[in-house]
Amino acid sequence: MEVVERVQAMVSSSRTKDNIPIEFIRPEDEQPAITTFHGPIPDIPIIDFGDPNHENIIRSMADASREWGIFQVVNHGIPLDLIQRLQLVGREFFDLPQEKKEVYAKPPGAPSIEGYGSKVGRDVNGKKNWADHLFHRIWPPTSINYHFWPKTPPCSKVNEEYAQEVRKVVDTLFRWLSMGLELEADVLKQGAGGEEIEYMMKINYYPPCPRPDLTLGVPSHTDLSAITVLVPNEVPGLQVFKDGLWINTKYIPGSLIIHIGDQIEILSNGKYKAVLHRTTVDKERTRMSWPVFLEPPAEFVVGPLPQLVDPQNPPKYKPMKFKDYSYCKLTSSPK
Repeated sequence: MEVVERVQAMVSSSRTKDNIPIEFIRPEDEQPAITTFHGPIPDIPIIDFGDPNHENIIRSMADASREWGIFQVVNHGIPLDLIQRLQLVGREFFDLPQEKKEVYAKPPGAPSIEGYGSKVGRDVNGKKNWADHLFHRIWPPTSINYHFWPKTPPCSKVNEEYAQEVRKVVDTLFRWLSMGLELEADVLKQGAGGEEIEYMMKINYYPPCPRPDLTLGVPSHTDLSAITVLVPNEVPGLQVFKDGLWINTKYIPGSLIIHIGDQIEILSNGKYKAVLHRTTVDKERTRMSWPVFLEPPAEFVVGPLPQLVDPQNPPKYKPMKFKDYSYCKLTSSPK
């Protein structure tokens, strides 16, 4: 069986004190030092769920989803102490000895992405990502594989609490995003899988890197999901591609970062845009993030909503089962 070296373990071994292995060095047109924009730019939209004017929220959210594909939410209702406990458990997991983390490793050849690991293999440029991760489903209960919920540190209680709280935010997001398209409030959620939508949590771990100018934690991509709800830590790194520029995301303590994913773009027939984004790394500090990907069930078919299709607006995407869409995208097959 092939032994995969984790990025965190490689950093801990001090073999990357002054430089990084060549397989982590991105092509020049992807290197952060060359491609990050540092001029005056507008901030990613911030939406205050505490605004009593819901029409204003709906309008702002729709505008952000059309123009950016991403926005930050404040006053979202998830208790700050719960977010802090979620982050603490994640940090404690990655602080475990390597052999204890490997207990939760993704089994070789497993069809699911759940488990601890690093991206196995290289991308089309032959490059690796400066990151390790832990994937595990947190909702619905029928989709949970508790084997991938760390027992040390115990994560069951915080995962269960967070799943309940994030579901409330998600229902609000779906409702207001639907209304922003002048649709009934439940249309987008039902179009993405309804109550069977699966919540896949990923904990990203980006260790300090001696050459953050040359590598990426995750290269540019859009999310397979309908929506992604992300909790960052205080170390910046998320970048968004807009108007031909890679733009840094400003950190707002306690906020949630919301990504419009591929399935919402499809359902909206392109009215809402899936955000193209990537992750940079830091020279001195560890960056972590906790995205939850809202995914349709594997057999669920997603296509443009009939309400948004007419002779003047023909369908831009063909309906597909989510498992087939995922396979095509992950293997770069034409859709």
